[in-house]
Amino acid sequence: MKRVVITGVGALTPIGETKEAYWNALQNGTSGADKITRFDTTKFKTDFACELKNYDPANHFDRKEIRRLDRFSQYGLVAAEEAIQDANLQFNKLNKNRSGVIFSSGIGGFETFEKETLNYAVNDFNPRFSPFFITKIIANGIAGQLSIKYGLRGVNYAPVTACASSTNGIIQAFNYIKWGKADLIITGGSEAPITETSIGGFNTMKALSTNNENYASASRPFDKSRDGFVVGEGAGALVIESLESALRRDAHIYAEIVGGGESSDAHHIVGTHPNGEGAYLAMSQAIEEAGISSSDIDHINAHATSTGPGDLSEIRAIERVMEENINRVHISAPKSMTGHLLGAAGAVEAIATCLALESNIIPPTINTEEIDEQIPKTIDLTLKEKKQKDIRLALSNSFGFGGHCAAIIMKKYEK
Repeated sequence: MKRVVITGVGALTPIGETKEAYWNALQNGTSGADKITRFDTTKFKTDFACELKNYDPANHFDRKEIRRLDRFSQYGLVAAEEAIQDANLQFNKLNKNRSGVIFSSGIGGFETFEKETLNYAVNDFNPRFSPFFITKIIANGIAGQLSIKYGLRGVNYAPVTACASSTNGIIQAFNYIKWGKADLIITGGSEAPITETSIGGFNTMKALSTNNENYASASRPFDKSRDGFVVGEGAGALVIESLESALRRDAHIYAEIVGGGESSDAHHIVGTHPNGEGAYLAMSQAIEEAGISSSDIDHINAHATSTGPGDLSEIRAIERVMEENINRVHISAPKSMTGHLLGAAGAVEAIATCLALESNIIPPTINTEEIDEQIPKTIDLTLKEKKQKDIRLALSNSFGFGGHCAAIIMKKYEK
């Protein structure tokens, strides 16, 4: 089995639109929530979200490309380009038959689907759809675009498992390289779900926070008063490759991926298992593959969306995995700052996890004032301020509608 390492990252998030800006904002506990500017929210129960603050497609694409790319594809391509540059990839020196793309989205071109369908309906059902309608909405669009742009002929697809999508994608990329079926894979996730149909749909499910008066602190994982997640948008991208490939290129190595676990709650299409059965299984698989014990884990990046049942089920699963070590591990919840980026969340938080390993800094969980009484007070949720700690091994969780559970373990790189 080959060793697998991360050599490039790119982030486009509501709290920072580059890797560096994102990491700085995470450390400083910056909230990305604000009033929605994309559409009139008068008719909606929720009027806030975590939008990108300064994104302008004209800074990244020409007019023809903008017409042909849904917002989610734009985000993914921008993040991937930063990761490619960060990894200093020179494609003419790569074996393109052994280089691929696994890039996810939980929903795909939500905005395009909404606009095209409404346009069809209000124009007396005149079927004048854009010729780019289908290619703009398909969730595998980013994977295909990157493959075409850089001539990468290796593995190419887009796992779709709701909010676990990009973590599943990272695990699959890890497996392909570990098994020797690929040398290098660009992986990640992207989502652009701040649309009327998305907000309306999640509102109807009672999944979103409606704390419109205190929107900046509405995403409050583990807090007694949490009332739902805050939707976010953006993308995260990682370049991962075999250690041999990285050393051959003399690449900078952020961290090593050593384990992955994938499972199902087998419980409910939306709700998590009350005891986190799927989460426990995914984390246990990742630990077993990494060849470690739970006592070796220093930091856990929690999925922690700020929903009532979800946060509790994850904590119960973590308690079960960590056993007597539960009070020594530092847990943090980046969604308290970024909101929930759905299918992109796993990639964005994998970046946070590998940067935490490299810098020995654990980002904080913000907005949590009164911990849910069902969560033991001795558990360290890294509240309000970052912590400096020697981190050797870290775990990151992602869970999605449908009961999808995924967990990855990263290790500080050692030569």
